[in-house]
Amino acid sequence: MAPALPRVGRRTVEALLAANAKDLGERSLVLVHGQYAPGAPPRFTVTLDGEARRVHVRDEASVLGVVAALHEHRSAAASSDVLVVTTGVDDEQLGWDVRGRAVRRKTLTVENAEVILQRFGATALDPRMYRERWLLEALVEAEPAEDGWPRVGGVLTRDAALRALTAERLGLRAVHGSSGQDGQVTLDADTLLAWSRTPAGPRRFAELGATERGELKKWLAEVAGPAVPVLLSLAEAGLGHDALPLGLLGAALRDPAAQPDTVLALGGLFGQVKPRRSELAVFTDAVEGTLTRWIADARTSQDARRRVDAVLDRADELADKAGLTPGLTASRFLPSSFTAQLRRTVAEARRSAAAGEAALADLLGHALVGLRPDPVQAAETAVRVARWLSGPEPAVTGVAAAVRAHVSDWGWVDRALTVLWAGDPDGDLETGRDLRALYEQARERRQRLDQGCAIRLAAWAAHATAQHPDGCLVIENVLDAVVRPLTGQAAPLLLVLDGMSSAVAAQLGEEAERDGWREIVPRPEAGEIPARLAAVSMLPSITRVSRASLLAGEAAGGGQSAETSGFTAFWKRRRKAAALFHKAAIGGEAGHALSHELMTALASDAVVGVVLNTIDEALDNGRHGRGTTWSLADVTHLRELLAAARSYGRPVVLVADHGHVLERGGRTDAPTPAVDGAESARWRTGDAVGEGEIAVHGPRVGEGGGAVILPWREDIRYTGRRAGYHGGASLAEVTVPVLVLLPAGGEAPKDWVPLPRELSTPGWWRTHVTGDVLQPAAVPADQPAMPSPARPTAPSETAPAAEAPPSARTEAAPPVAGALGSTVVSSEVYAAQKEYVRKAPEAKVVAAVIDALVSAGGTMSPAALAAAISATGRVRRNIEGFVATVQRLLNVEGYPVLGFIDGGHAVKLDVPLLSEQFLPKQNAHETDEAEEGQRGEEKA
Repeated sequence: MAPALPRVGRRTVEALLAANAKDLGERSLVLVHGQYAPGAPPRFTVTLDGEARRVHVRDEASVLGVVAALHEHRSAAASSDVLVVTTGVDDEQLGWDVRGRAVRRKTLTVENAEVILQRFGATALDPRMYRERWLLEALVEAEPAEDGWPRVGGVLTRDAALRALTAERLGLRAVHGSSGQDGQVTLDADTLLAWSRTPAGPRRFAELGATERGELKKWLAEVAGPAVPVLLSLAEAGLGHDALPLGLLGAALRDPAAQPDTVLALGGLFGQVKPRRSELAVFTDAVEGTLTRWIADARTSQDARRRVDAVLDRADELADKAGLTPGLTASRFLPSSFTAQLRRTVAEARRSAAAGEAALADLLGHALVGLRPDPVQAAETAVRVARWLSGPEPAVTGVAAAVRAHVSDWGWVDRALTVLWAGDPDGDLETGRDLRALYEQARERRQRLDQGCAIRLAAWAAHATAQHPDGCLVIENVLDAVVRPLTGQAAPLLLVLDGMSSAVAAQLGEEAERDGWREIVPRPEAGEIPARLAAVSMLPSITRVSRASLLAGEAAGGGQSAETSGFTAFWKRRRKAAALFHKAAIGGEAGHALSHELMTALASDAVVGVVLNTIDEALDNGRHGRGTTWSLADVTHLRELLAAARSYGRPVVLVADHGHVLERGGRTDAPTPAVDGAESARWRTGDAVGEGEIAVHGPRVGEGGGAVILPWREDIRYTGRRAGYHGGASLAEVTVPVLVLLPAGGEAPKDWVPLPRELSTPGWWRTHVTGDVLQPAAVPADQPAMPSPARPTAPSETAPAAEAPPSARTEAAPPVAGALGSTVVSSEVYAAQKEYVRKAPEAKVVAAVIDALVSAGGTMSPAALAAAISATGRVRRNIEGFVATVQRLLNVEGYPVLGFIDGGHAVKLDVPLLSEQFLPKQNAHETDEAEEGQRGEEKA
């Protein structure tokens, strides 16, 4: 049987023509020993010696066919055209009359090595390639039709040839992000796993010859890693498109105790591919690494998100069909395992705070946490509420204490209740049931606080005035007590967010802090803790009386005109120019976010006030729905106003005129009071006081002739349903949060101090309470008093410590610390570092920095760190510069032991790295406890 003829493609023909270009000036026939590849173009144009020549290719199996092709060409083709005939006929059979017209007067033999040299523009081939016929043939056959092979200009190495062949055969250039900076395809597990998801990628590999598949598989295992053979075996078996999902499911076999049924089910999914456990483990690791990177990209890219969802949903589908889902609840990637871990977290939180903490730590280790923020928020909130419920029940001792406690603690409960009420965003029934149970428990406790406050509110309102507020900051004193002290350097900007509750203020304050604003508060009395400011609204807590009183600086009533005249009159009495802007005057013309008049006022020395109605309007139309959360961007014009204030160096006061309660569908056991005399949803006149209501009278009652009836229960309303209401006597309505913000670098007025996030956030809200505890410190005259933020809110209103449950007593206990800092600063390495740092801080100060950060789990805000170490000596006001100095002491050889994270809003200490750099091996055990504490924080 005659051997098969060599396959000749267009690129082979082009190479032969280029090699014989000089002879083609006299002759136009080229005879080639071989068979023209089916599907290759019969006509094309090449450039030979600078001249474009038209090429006609014929494949003829007989002498007659060759002769006929030659005659047809001579009679029909142009004189410059070239005829190429591929044939298996011997030269002797063709005769001299045909060969005499052909280039070199003979049939040319295809030498693949020469063709490859020409097509790559190489001067020589790697000697190994001459022994690999499959590689030479594949390179000839696979040359790209458009641009050809890349020109190398030197020796074509085997690796370069295989890299080019692999990219073309597998279609790797179609994989997004596969090309490096040099334009070459990156051959690694990431690229090949992404290739497995392309429409035709695995099929292209499966269609190659067995020899070529085997050789490429072996080479790719060397250059792209040991995970590749399993991937390519799956492609050969027709399972390439499911390689990533199968890799995730294969993680179940990591467990040596995997049940036989699980092993059998997985074997069925892998079909004919039977990788050993060691091979499968390597493949699974590669798959998980790739998906981790894809998931990171998916946070900012919708295309990446769709790619990740497709893989994970398919993995869940395969697991379900194989009956593997129940055994994969510990998976870090499957959506079904995320749901299972979320369900477990909420259920455990309902059982106990400690159990919820442990389950939450597992959930936060799931790879989908960053892509599923809303369900994660629900789980975190469930654990937070469980912590709050596990603590001692607070008692209400007075209106002033209750309002302060609400803005710093109980209002955060309201924020949590909103999340619990919205339920699981994914609609899981079990999770929703447990969230509702936690909601009911916390709501009952909050209701008892509202009731206790309402009783004291009635007694307080009977005699409280702006001149004698009985320890409260009342809303008509906010301008004088809070805004006026800020006018010393730059006139402040007062932003009145109509209807902003303490829960909403907590959300906006967090975001403002992340945007670079610093919250400040008046310096507290000795021994007291800095806390967010809060005022008491007018009664009822409605816009007409409360906002007018806020802006006039005295008890008043009326609409926008009364507010404007009252505001300018207040500042005129204090010899200050002022301007107040309402809705119609805020927005600018096309191309301008803010009006010209408002920007002109901000550029002046006038005190500027702006009333923003977004929150109050949302209560009318329910724009925010069940899960009411607020960001700076949600409040129309707020972000633009903050940016303008920053540019002019103005401090900003964010304040409300009153708070609000949300409509949550009502309760079947809610009382139904008589509505005679109802003036609005949450206040009325009359004599009869029903269940859930309280009668209030006094000089600060601005409606009903100074006497009204107010509901303290949130589920009472007198008018038609809306998204929310104000005017009642609940803490969420009468508490007015006041946030004073300084732009980054702004200097606080005298007797004002920073309020870091550790102190503005209640201990039970933070995800890791024990890791956030700071050491109490004595405070010098020029430093703010900032004791441990893990204190019981409003100590006078809480039950005695002896009544606290064990979990609460454990969380409030200060951590054991102190050894690590002193050990580090007494080490030889530290002494050597200190030689290179001019004016280094005292050793006790650096030791305090280390111990404070260890006690806080490794991370603190700069302001809280300054407060925690202030007792050791004078700390410069420029805390950033101080931390930079300590960095030079601790960052040995540039390793990041200490540094800023979160855009400069937090300082982080790497405790394990600190120990490695400074402590001798024999003393390393002294830091085990600190290291384990930080590892636990990072794991969670």
